Amino acid sequence: MNTDNKAWQVASLLMVVVGMMTATPAVAQDGMQGMDMSSMHGMHMPAKESSTTPTSPANHSTHVMPMQEGGMSMEQGMSMHSSEPDATVEMQQLHFGQMIGTRPKLGGLAGAMKGMPLMQGMDMSSMQGGDAPPDARSSDYSDGYGYGSMPGMDMHDNPAIGMLLLDKLEYVRPRDGGHAVAVDGQAWYGKNLNKLWLKFEGEQADGRLQDLRTEALWDHTVSTYWDTQIGVRHDYGVGPDRTWAAFGIQGLAPYWFDVQATAYLGQAGRTAARASLEYEALLTQRLILQPELGTSFYGKDDPQRGIGSGLSDIEMGLRLRYEIRREFAPYVGIVWRQQFGRTADYARSRGESADDLQFVAGLRIWY
Repeated sequence: MNTDNKAWQVASLLMVVVGMMTATPAVAQDGMQGMDMSSMHGMHMPAKESSTTPTSPANHSTHVMPMQEGGMSMEQGMSMHSSEPDATVEMQQLHFGQMIGTRPKLGGLAGAMKGMPLMQGMDMSSMQGGDAPPDARSSDYSDGYGYGSMPGMDMHDNPAIGMLLLDKLEYVRPRDGGHAVAVDGQAWYGKNLNKLWLKFEGEQADGRLQDLRTEALWDHTVSTYWDTQIGVRHDYGVGPDRTWAAFGIQGLAPYWFDVQATAYLGQAGRTAARASLEYEALLTQRLILQPELGTSFYGKDDPQRGIGSGLSDIEMGLRLRYEIRREFAPYVGIVWRQQFGRTADYARSRGESADDLQFVAGLRIWY
């Protein structure tokens, strides 16, 4: 049934309904009986009753108009009830259904399953549950493959590492003549949080070891940029050797200053403290200017080693290095050293100057 025929049928049917609702029972009945609907496609009316059949307003007249084509279902029909002569016709159970497209037509899988009886008695045990067959895959999907480390691809986040740094290996030329060789370095080995840390610093002049300080420390990380250190220190050189217990911190202060500060407790109630501050200014990616400041304090005099109490000395240096490789860098620089108090007096008594300006040249090497 095309769209024009549907529209025409709907309009005709509505006109009939309006006429029946506004007419008297007799007029409505005569109107329905005298109406030729055979030309309406899909509309089949039952045979007209004989004119001898008595009708009265009290009788109930029901006309059922089955609609077999076009999907219109009026199985329950139109019921016209009239209890009095002037009663209007009441339309009950009038359903247009699919004729006006309000009832969707099921199709596909939904249409195929409409009216299908419930799936009863179907054995679905093989689809879920139960024990896995003997040839099933392993639970970790490895299929029996043994996983192992791949050489060169191991990723450890806390390996044990070591380093040796000769921060200064230099030739020293004092202002008043002579020459000396100085060394300052450190080495460590361990993991991220705990390391064995070794430090050494000394000077040899006129073919004689003047001073050598060595430290063995346990280094423990306490924050992102700071470590605590505890261990022992031993001094060699002019005068008797001295041994100290060491307690200190080191790390990277704001604005990239490398800071070290250590306190010492020695024999016979001796105490000491050392502090140093370094900074590296990158003039280029390979040319680096390194200023440095260091100082020492002692709690009591030690004449045998030429050390006085209080502020003992201050050393300031400025070195310019060029990193041929990161691990190998020659440098030149100047160092000013000033002694104070009784330490300066001991130096003058030996015929030495209490202050000195030195020119240095050396190498910075690390492995």
